[in-house]
Amino acid sequence: MKKMAGLPPQKSATDTAITKITTENNLLNFATPAQDKLANFKRRTATDEVFDGIYADIMSLTLKPGTKISEADFAKQYNVSRHPIRDAFNRLSNLGLILIRPQRATMVRKISLREVANARFIRMSIELEVAKNACEKHNDAHVKAIEDNIAEQQKTVETGDFQTFQQLDVEFHRLLCLAADCEFAFQSISQTKTQVDRLCTISLSHPEDFSQAYDDHLQIVKHLKDRNVEGICSAMRDHMSRLDTTISESMLHYEDYFTE
Repeated sequence: MKKMAGLPPQKSATDTAITKITTENNLLNFATPAQDKLANFKRRTATDEVFDGIYADIMSLTLKPGTKISEADFAKQYNVSRHPIRDAFNRLSNLGLILIRPQRATMVRKISLREVANARFIRMSIELEVAKNACEKHNDAHVKAIEDNIAEQQKTVETGDFQTFQQLDVEFHRLLCLAADCEFAFQSISQTKTQVDRLCTISLSHPEDFSQAYDDHLQIVKHLKDRNVEGICSAMRDHMSRLDTTISESMLHYEDYFTE
């Protein structure tokens, strides 16, 4: 498989849109503890801008797993000194997205199957409890917000807009946490999902895959409105378990992206 150069190619309008979506998703949904606490209180720094840009490129697979990257290349791309690049690299390293190797090239980490399995276990446990609580505690306003989200998802399925669907998918699960009166659970989910998000990018790039995710969401909403705890837990378990199929299929086509 052909490797990308350390310096990403000039972005098209579409690439820019993808970056914007991913960055907004990152900022909204617990990008880092510092950003989560201070985003509304301090002026954004060069490090923040660099971090957001590289993070978006990694999540969207513009920077593919295993790609070598350098401070010098990004300093030139963002027209900044190496200091904010170095700080951004440290943040990305703390998230497990890049590997900084002294005296050797820094690289985008491959997707760890072990970390994905750990994240899947944690998320399954949380999401099932969220689904149960949402059934018992939701009100009409919660249902309205979720149905509005579902309507937007339908539009993206019809147009094949998987980038926007990804954003709506994240928001869907956040709205379920709100309906369950446990928004804090969404932050716990967000902290475990960096590896899984790249898998979702691979999976949702195929229309049939995010169409399936949309159908899963419809079933979850149906059981939510019926206050059917057993039904929503079963639907959520099926939805979360699709990650196993995603891993198997991704390994067939993108083996170089993965590591144990």
